[in-house]
Amino acid sequence: MLKLAALLVVLYLALCAGAFVMQRSLLYFPQPRGAATGATAISLPVDGAEVVVTARVLSGAPAVLYFGGNAEDVAGSLPDLAQAFPEHALYLMHYRGYGGSTGEPAETDLVADAQKLFERVSAEHPSIVVVGRSLGSAVAVRVASANPIARLVLVTPFDSIEELAAHHYPFLPVRLMLHDKFESWRHAPAVRAPTLVIAAEHDEVVPRERTESLLAFFREGVVRFEVLDGEGHNTVQSNARYCALLAGAE
Repeated sequence: MLKLAALLVVLYLALCAGAFVMQRSLLYFPQPRGAATGATAISLPVDGAEVVVTARVLSGAPAVLYFGGNAEDVAGSLPDLAQAFPEHALYLMHYRGYGGSTGEPAETDLVADAQKLFERVSAEHPSIVVVGRSLGSAVAVRVASANPIARLVLVTPFDSIEELAAHHYPFLPVRLMLHDKFESWRHAPAVRAPTLVIAAEHDEVVPRERTESLLAFFREGVVRFEVLDGEGHNTVQSNARYCALLAGAE
């Protein structure tokens, strides 16, 4: 019996060690960049890497910055954004390791790269809407908390990766293991821009309580909350209301 217990302990520790070593492989799923009609690929020099930005450039127009999910080719979101923001320039950032960007993804770098993109775009455009989906919602919150923006849109957001991982892996001590925590709840109180939060009714990745927990940290009166009926985490963009909500037309 003692030998069995010892074996189980060894196996559990091996599982924890494996998860610790592989955690970024479990969080980030880099995708190649697909073709996007009417788009330009812009190279953004950042610290230690070159980040690719899929863009629809409109000089002097208001702009949209888009930060996608952990397994998303953001170029695929260009048609929805173009429909929702026909008069805006569009800038969709491919994280390090994604879509031809060099380097490896990590929270600190993703946030720094997003800030670099904001600074470049804000020098050329009078106002900026920031949109973040899933993992990108955490990046978007960081940008919105540190800069003057016109509007913030968060699609299927969460309070932190730490809480999300604890939900999906309750058998692991994730709070002691994580390098990248993406604690949006820490930065939400600093957001002053009007904010739209879009949740999926049947989100199998981000439980509703994780989104509602984030909502509680925003300033009173800042957030509008909408739920897309019948949708899951990866189907929100197919909902008939999606583009209208992004545009602020509904």
